[in-house]
Amino acid sequence: MIPLSDRNPTHITPVLTYLLIGMNIVMFAGQMFGPYGFEWSVQAMGFIPARLLGEAGGVPGARSAVETLFLSMFLHGSLMHIAGNMLYLWVFGDNIENDLGRGRFVLLYLLSGVVAAFAQMAVDPSSTIPMVGASGAISGVLGAYLILHPRQPITVLVPNMGITQLPAMAVLGMWFGYQLLYGLLADASSGGVAFWAHIGGFVAGVVLVKILGKGR
Repeated sequence: MIPLSDRNPTHITPVLTYLLIGMNIVMFAGQMFGPYGFEWSVQAMGFIPARLLGEAGGVPGARSAVETLFLSMFLHGSLMHIAGNMLYLWVFGDNIENDLGRGRFVLLYLLSGVVAAFAQMAVDPSSTIPMVGASGAISGVLGAYLILHPRQPITVLVPNMGITQLPAMAVLGMWFGYQLLYGLLADASSGGVAFWAHIGGFVAGVVLVKILGKGR
């Protein structure tokens, strides 16, 4: 199921949503065409749990483990990886920025990304596989959207069914269920999709939007 739009108007221009999308695209272009190469960028700026715990070193020029908690949110593993993440941020991010305000939106985004990294780390703390991608942070945006707009119709593309509309609670509920199912079934140490990062980021968004949304 692929979200296409939500037709949920905003009262502001979602500048930070656009900026985050732009930053991710620029960083990916740097990975692909920069002087150091794609593999170095992933190894040097991806979040590696074992490095944070002091159990592994880094490649020459690697950023500190704490820095990679944030840098890794702006790196991606492939064109499809960044395209999927930016689509979700495009569809859902503008409304959360509108609802929370720009400062709180960025705070939710970044904190969700950090929680996501620690959630994945919790299931495999000795992993030396770099974690990259904005999906943990964007999962926090999805969690916030579920709380604030549960009945909002989302236009989605469903394989073998075409384009239809479903309420956000159905779209995001199925998305979370998929992450949870595969998180329980998958071997975290084998790499691939960081399902527990998605789960952790989503739960963080659900909690943070209730905290950050107070007083608005």
